[in-house]
Amino acid sequence: MTNKLVRVFVTADIGRDALGCLLERGYEVEVYPHIEPPPKSLIVEKVRSGIDALITTLRDQIDEEVFDAGASTLRIVAQIAVGFDNVDRVAANRHRIPFANTADVLTEATAEFAFFMMGAVSRKLYSSEKLIEENKWGSWHPHHPFLGDEVTGKTIAVIGTGRIGKAFAKKCIGLDADLLLYDPEVRDEKFVAYAGREMALRLEAGFSRTLRDARYVSFSEALATADYVSLHVPLLMRGESVTPTYHLMNAEAFRRMKKTAYLINTSRGPVVDETALCQALVKNEIAGAALDVYEEEPLPAGSPLRDSRLRDCLRLFHHFASGTRETRLSPDPQVGMAGRCVQAVIDVIEANYGGDPARMPFVVNKEAFSRK
Repeated sequence: MTNKLVRVFVTADIGRDALGCLLERGYEVEVYPHIEPPPKSLIVEKVRSGIDALITTLRDQIDEEVFDAGASTLRIVAQIAVGFDNVDRVAANRHRIPFANTADVLTEATAEFAFFMMGAVSRKLYSSEKLIEENKWGSWHPHHPFLGDEVTGKTIAVIGTGRIGKAFAKKCIGLDADLLLYDPEVRDEKFVAYAGREMALRLEAGFSRTLRDARYVSFSEALATADYVSLHVPLLMRGESVTPTYHLMNAEAFRRMKKTAYLINTSRGPVVDETALCQALVKNEIAGAALDVYEEEPLPAGSPLRDSRLRDCLRLFHHFASGTRETRLSPDPQVGMAGRCVQAVIDVIEANYGGDPARMPFVVNKEAFSRK
């Protein structure tokens, strides 16, 4: 442990257990005490005051102004999130300040939440609860006041087959679903082969009555064939990639989908054109959608997604996919985002991995420190 007093400013409370790991090492930890994010001016002020580490959330804009304020003192920005759209990578590299994220540990939590969202919107769980809550349930009837759609045995398109996409796909195998996989960058054929073996074993064991299939397809085929389309792609803006994902789901994409199909999004809000989605739902071009992320967060009061006509076919959640006690707050860096965030700070401050950020597992901008 360093002999110098290490100062850490945390823009949101990430839990006493994780922060306790820093306090036990003699670090001075200051936590912004309010639920709402601190003003940008306060973050700059704290950085300029000479803090060694800054722990942030997606709500904080970490740009050139912040990195410049900490040019001679700031040693690490550790973000409790997988995404880092709010961090200016170019500025971080220019000032040679490493920043870290918390990938991997939220994979299963996010995948299972997407799985639950799919069932919630398809089986109309909200509508059923509302019926009870409003005391409008009369007598039992085979098909009144509404019916939902079974997920079991359907075709599910997984758009993006990184860690979370594949974790989601694995869970869907238990529902005897056919899997259509699409990824513009990689095709994990080994995953497809193992999925096929599991599907065959389920049939042999009598767990499934039909041999199901998993295969990579084009984006167009995925949209046209699937009963459920679940998004698991990063946000790539136009000009950043030959395969941008900004508004990947637009009016044209919704027109390609089956009228009985549902959209699930736990990736990034701007991957979906929300205005086009609302129009597709109002016009019954698709059956429904469930969203955990939005183009603007928190969701504005005037968002078209709040249209009362969509209440029974559109489920909205508060960016909650990783929201479990284990995933958000565990101090274990192999289990929790908080633990991984804190470990990133410790790695840099205490010069773990030979003091080389390029070798530190949670640092994102390794290129700024790689030897030429």
